Amino acid sequence: MVIKKLIEVITHIGEFFILMKDSVLGVTNLYKIRKELLRQLEFFGVNSIPLVTFASLFTGMVSSVQTAYQIRDYAPLDFLGAGVAKAVMVELGPVLTALIMAGRVGAGIAAELGTMRVTEQIDALEVIGIDPAGFLILPRLIAGLIMVPLLTVLADFVAITGSAVISKLILDLDFSVFFQGIKLFFHSIELFGGLLKSVVFGFIIAAVGSYSGYIAKEGAVGVGKATTRAVVISSLTVLMADYFLGVILYG
Repeated sequence: MVIKKLIEVITHIGEFFILMKDSVLGVTNLYKIRKELLRQLEFFGVNSIPLVTFASLFTGMVSSVQTAYQIRDYAPLDFLGAGVAKAVMVELGPVLTALIMAGRVGAGIAAELGTMRVTEQIDALEVIGIDPAGFLILPRLIAGLIMVPLLTVLADFVAITGSAVISKLILDLDFSVFFQGIKLFFHSIELFGGLLKSVVFGFIIAAVGSYSGYIAKEGAVGVGKATTRAVVISSLTVLMADYFLGVILYG
């Protein structure tokens, strides 16, 4: 039983990389998929702005309160801005955004492609000579690589701004002191490292969601399984990738 499951996992990994290779090769026909690419950019980015903004705002506010509580016994509140900014740029911004996108976008991709698979729309594309990997998956990969980093920048900005406002209202910490702390202890690797993480996370979300939907079967039940699989696997993979990238960038 264990060996059978192991073989199944290895098979899926191999099929996943083959599908990604076929998708990337479709870049030569990028002009033909421009409409689908624009649709995916809107789906990934524009439609996700309210959710990312809302979650980031409250994350920044609670980070301010928690950080102040943790450092109050051994450091002045002047360091609050630096502590919150580092946490947001290195971890909270990229990871929170990725997990939100995995739940919203990853599930949406799997459901859409899964429905196309079980209703034989993908088979129809193959019959008329259109490469489904390049036509359906490549736009989603590109959208993930572009929009997740941009949303991460938005999340960082909103979270830090929310933290500064709460620090002023609750802790009576001036904005100038808060942002001066960020300026004094800012290191570019923290921002660019977080953005590099978000690029990898964007690929993971789009790729896992696409593959899960692409191999769906068993009708509506299969689509449901594909959606669940996409969210679970992409979320866990994001967390694992976060650890390894953290070791490489900051270890």
